[in-house]
Amino acid sequence: MTSEQPLPRRSAPLSKQQEVEQPLVIIVDDDASVREALSELILSAGFQSICFASTRELLDADVLDGPGCLILDVRMPGASGLDLQNRLAKSGNSKPIIFLTGHGDIPMTVQAMKAGAIDFLTKPARDQTLLDAVTAGIAMDATRRAAAGIVKRNVERFETLTPREREVLREVARGRVNKQIAFDLGISEVTVKLHRGNVMRKMEVASVGELIRAWETLPPAMRDVAAATSST
Repeated sequence: MTSEQPLPRRSAPLSKQQEVEQPLVIIVDDDASVREALSELILSAGFQSICFASTRELLDADVLDGPGCLILDVRMPGASGLDLQNRLAKSGNSKPIIFLTGHGDIPMTVQAMKAGAIDFLTKPARDQTLLDAVTAGIAMDATRRAAAGIVKRNVERFETLTPREREVLREVARGRVNKQIAFDLGISEVTVKLHRGNVMRKMEVASVGELIRAWETLPPAMRDVAAATSST
């Protein structure tokens, strides 16, 4: 990895959980003076930063999966900032991006914003304008990561359910009562209650409302499999 600015040293090592939660502002610009100025600005606002001179350097580093946001120049030797935005989108990485360029135009701005950029700023941008965009990007990333964490947690819990428990969960999510579920699945109402209790325990929820909300966070493909099982 080639980087202009390593992460600041600390007096005591952080736990893995703390490291994961610390946002990092990734700066990619082929102008060394711009990288230095941006890094100092980001650090002055209390955020960590790391710099790269090209998208290739960034892609060779293992920093894109952590929390934070990107500040990208548009035109650089090799792949452009827009190329990187497209690549990240195709790979499913939704890290927020702020474009900062001296060579922007309206079509370029429209392309970047349609693809989900936080902002498209022209050099030299006001410090506060850039910091506002960085703050918004980090907040957006935190929200996305929290949502993704809930989905991951519920998927892991769902995978502990037996096929019959998944069927019962689906029927509960449809608003069916125990008697209706028993009839549809060809089992006794007592058995439905037992399965329902197991589902509540394994999904770690305290109410039907929580259970339904957990079900709704599951990927559609996973819910479709449960539906297909119920119909066979």
